[in-house]
Amino acid sequence: MKFVAFERKLQGTGASRRLRIAGKVPGIVYGAGEPTNIELDHNALFHAMKKEAFHSTVLEMELDGTVAQVLLRDYQMHPFKQQVLHVDFQRVDNTTKITKKVPLHFTGEAESPAVKTDKCTVNHVITELLITCLAKELPEFIEVDLSGLTLGHSLHINDLKLPAGVKAIVHGKPNPAVATAVPPAAEEIIAAPVAAAADDKKGKKGKK
Repeated sequence: MKFVAFERKLQGTGASRRLRIAGKVPGIVYGAGEPTNIELDHNALFHAMKKEAFHSTVLEMELDGTVAQVLLRDYQMHPFKQQVLHVDFQRVDNTTKITKKVPLHFTGEAESPAVKTDKCTVNHVITELLITCLAKELPEFIEVDLSGLTLGHSLHINDLKLPAGVKAIVHGKPNPAVATAVPPAAEEIIAAPVAAAADDKKGKKGKK
């Protein structure tokens, strides 16, 4: 994806406030040299950020006629307005090693024996994965094939087919679950209270 940024010459809280009033978003680009203060059109940025790829792929940023590869690293939103307050980007190239979270796309769930035969519900334990790789190898997402999931079993990180050059980073458990099959809840029989209520009615009639 490509977007256009402009160099931001004025800094400070007051300058940033005026930018936002004018429909702009202040930001910064760091890495591979001196940090550069930038500004972007708010509406264009807001719509771009609705796309998953804007958060998980290498982007092309055009600044003063020069195109650079960057990653979205952080952003701040207004507490209750649909307004982007600030964005951070990192410059990268093909030799830059990065650590970043990428989304998981689950497929084959409906065809799995757990769902199709045993009527299980599949619980997506995690929906994104922290990985490390070169910037040029960063995947937009990682596919999780659930077609082989069976009752009583889970799919773990070691079961995922990661793209070449991509390594998962885990903290705590060495091989945490990604998705698990949850069996359907047993139906409770509530006949006993009904019978008790009927006996109570008979007792009251006898007293009359």
